[in-house]
Amino acid sequence: MVAALAVLPVVAAGVTACGTEARGLCGVVVDSTSYADPATSRNDVTSKMPAFAEGCDWIGFAAVTGGSESSACRQDPVPVAATRAENPNDNPVVEDRVRKHRITQVVPRAVELFDCPTEGEGSDVLGALRYVAKQLAAQRQPDKAHRLIVFSDLISNRGELDVNKLDLGEDARRQKIKELRDARLLPDMNGYAVVVHGFLRKKTSSPDRFPQLEAFWQEAFEAAGAATVDLL
Repeated sequence: MVAALAVLPVVAAGVTACGTEARGLCGVVVDSTSYADPATSRNDVTSKMPAFAEGCDWIGFAAVTGGSESSACRQDPVPVAATRAENPNDNPVVEDRVRKHRITQVVPRAVELFDCPTEGEGSDVLGALRYVAKQLAAQRQPDKAHRLIVFSDLISNRGELDVNKLDLGEDARRQKIKELRDARLLPDMNGYAVVVHGFLRKKTSSPDRFPQLEAFWQEAFEAAGAATVDLL
């Protein structure tokens, strides 16, 4: 399923890069709950992450667990771009060498998040999105894009958002999103370009609800400020 939201003005953000053209400030969310079981989910990470990382100057990580924001399962960010100390003369050859080395660290860190220990029951998708968004917010600088890649079915079933019990009628969706926004439970994704891989992958029951679930997440990301979103 692919859904594109109307493009909004992108809020620039990022970290300072040397040498070649500046790239984006990026985040990666990996779902360690039942979504992680199929080989397809891991294959998505190994196949999609290298190209994604090429467009990044800095990459933060978050895992979807039963308690994502308080999870002990973490990976350190990867500063992909060369620092001023590493490349004082803005040499594009040095920049390229540093970037290639750093990008080799990205896929292993993302894959490790699949194997987080079980932390409570369920899947806290919003908590993981909030956690990665906070990391990106701490790195904001002018003239950089925000990019987020999410490997998850988005079947959130913890406290504030249980999509299995959610009334998905149009008015009810809007009311739920307003409640989440008013309670500051939506992540700050102002200007983000968001891509989700594996949307509803592990969802086998109630297929008649799939279009409404797609609409809910489109509207939720839009309410959080996302510029574009693809649910794949």
